[in-house]
This record gives sequence, C-alpha cells and structure tokens, in this order.
Amino acid sequence: MSSDPAPAADPGPGLPQGQTTPPPRLTLRQGEHGDAVTETFYSQVGGRPTFEKLVRGFYREVVQDPGLWYMYPQDDLEGAIQRLMLFLEQYWGGPGTYSEERGHPRLRMRHNAFHVIPDAKERWLRHMRTSLDELGLSPMHETALWDYLERAAQAMVNTFEDTPEH
Repeated sequence: MSSDPAPAADPGPGLPQGQTTPPPRLTLRQGEHGDAVTETFYSQVGGRPTFEKLVRGFYREVVQDPGLWYMYPQDDLEGAIQRLMLFLEQYWGGPGTYSEERGHPRLRMRHNAFHVIPDAKERWLRHMRTSLDELGLSPMHETALWDYLERAAQAMVNTFEDTPEH
C-alpha cells in the first residue's frame, strides 16, 4: 500500500488543478437593479416566457388544491402570478423589477402571516414540480431550479401546528 496521495482528478477545462467545481457565477448588472451584463440562468432557459409558463402552470394547479389555495389571494390571482414571476426572474438573473417595485424580497417575513406547515410545503412543491416538468429544461437547468425551489419551500415552513382552514 502506498502512502502517496492520489493525484488530483483533472479539473476540466478552465479550472485550476485541485478544483472540481466552478466558482459560483455572479450576475453583474448595469446599476443596482439594471439589466444583467453577463449571460445568466434566466437567459439560458429562455427568459420571461419560461418563467411565465412555470408560474402560470404552478397557479393552475394551486387553484385546484383547497388545502393550499386558501393561503392565496383569490381576488388577486394575476397579482400573485406577477409577483412570483418577477421574484423568480430577478433571482435567476433577469430584470430587477421585483426589487424596484417591492423592495428587498424578505421571503420569510412576507410569508410569516401564513401558517406554513410541512403539508403546505409538500403541496407547493408538488404543484411546482408538475409545472417544472412541463418546461422541458435541460437536466442541468432543471436540477438547479428544482434544488432552489426545494430549499426555498423548506425555508418558508414556520409552524408544525395545523390550522382550522386546513
């Protein structure tokens, strides 16, 4: 048995020896909320049409789920669609319209008024999964987006107590 360390795997093109994953990408913008000046996930997956299809498909499912729909503004469905779409667009490198119109996202604070239990998280993820599957993204893009959605949904859980509405 040799005590010599194994040689580091070839990191691939453009990566320093010993580094196996690329560093995180930054979105450089023209000003605080300006347009991106680098290629982004948003542009790679098709921009607004992709995010609009994702969000509209998600809400198509939510309105049919009484265990989740009661948490949404039935009198302002289009507003909810626009807010989620703008948030996701901005997060993934699209226009900074969400922050321009609504300020910092503060997701946990904005969802604190709702009784978000694990069942609601699972319902939310199920509907988002249905919509995401309809997009036909590349495996890399689909995995990145799904990973974010799972983490975001988990972060919104704020209680384990059921509510009378549920």
